[in-house]
Amino acid sequence: MTVQDVINHLHDLAPLNYAEDFDNVGLLVGDKNQSVSGVLVTLDTLEAVVDEAIENNCNLIVSFHPIIFKGLKKLTGKSYVERVVIKAIQNNIAIFSIHTALDNAFQGVNSIICDQLGLENKKVLIPQPNTLKKLQTYVPRDNAEDLRTALFKVGAGNIGNYDSCSFNIEGTGTYRGNEDSNPTVGEKGILHSENETAISVVFKKHLESKVLKALYNAHPYEEVAYEITTLDNTNQYIGMGMIGQLKTEMNEKECLQYVKTKMNTECIRHSKFLNKPIKKIAVLGGSGSFAIGAAKASGADLLVTADLKYHDFFSAENDIVLADIGHYESEQFTKSFLVDYLSKKITNFAVVLSKTNTNPVKYL
Repeated sequence: MTVQDVINHLHDLAPLNYAEDFDNVGLLVGDKNQSVSGVLVTLDTLEAVVDEAIENNCNLIVSFHPIIFKGLKKLTGKSYVERVVIKAIQNNIAIFSIHTALDNAFQGVNSIICDQLGLENKKVLIPQPNTLKKLQTYVPRDNAEDLRTALFKVGAGNIGNYDSCSFNIEGTGTYRGNEDSNPTVGEKGILHSENETAISVVFKKHLESKVLKALYNAHPYEEVAYEITTLDNTNQYIGMGMIGQLKTEMNEKECLQYVKTKMNTECIRHSKFLNKPIKKIAVLGGSGSFAIGAAKASGADLLVTADLKYHDFFSAENDIVLADIGHYESEQFTKSFLVDYLSKKITNFAVVLSKTNTNPVKYL
């Protein structure tokens, strides 16, 4: 198995197409065609983590956070980032980062937090825009069923809990081929009319290359006519943050103590209590101040996130309780989740959970 094979499994879980524009995800160091001896999973790639990979004979590190975030102009070992990259290259270790692609995945970081807190009826808090596309194409009626089947096979036509969704209109298509044409039906130079079916299907944007490949392979015409449109429809399966409900409401102090225990954090910074029960909870792993407005709009009683600044707490405005549980603490269960996921997908070599605590924040 190669590095790219492992990446393909991760892409099935969290396509990199949905990572945020500011992010630096994907293969950051190494050769995608290199054979893999073992995988080490971590939140952050530090020098100690590279040493751990060497000790465990792992030549691929799957890291949540990217070690290279800004452009590197020099590799002299002056910073921890440069030292990590140099050591990885010297020891032929590849480094892959999944970061905000997993943040935006429905089964990703925020789903893990919801499960850790026992939240039910979880939904995406801030759906990512422009993630859905629509294909419309035109095919002879006798070939319509085969084409639909081919498109459905690669994931087109999946809408929520339904698959094989399409809309079909019967009509007449016309065309005339020039001297260089080789028409499947009709003759070159002669105007031809054909009974055709217009097929429309919706698909997630990361599937576009697969959808087009299936279209061309299954369509009988020499020249395939089609249109692809980006939709404004809300996609409730891709986006930042989640919101869910506790099975039983709690008072504010009891709820924050519950969060503290479940999220294994030593400290929670929070806005003032509102003397209201907590039932509906919004979560966003990592830096989540940008989600305060969405959490309030969703009717959440509590937002669990990290990296809130002094003035962010004023934004609660007596509408919601804000809880900062720490950046590392909000994402710490992610690496165990990735180990479990990859272990089920890959059985011919070890997937190792890093034992290095990479949290740079310490408490007295």
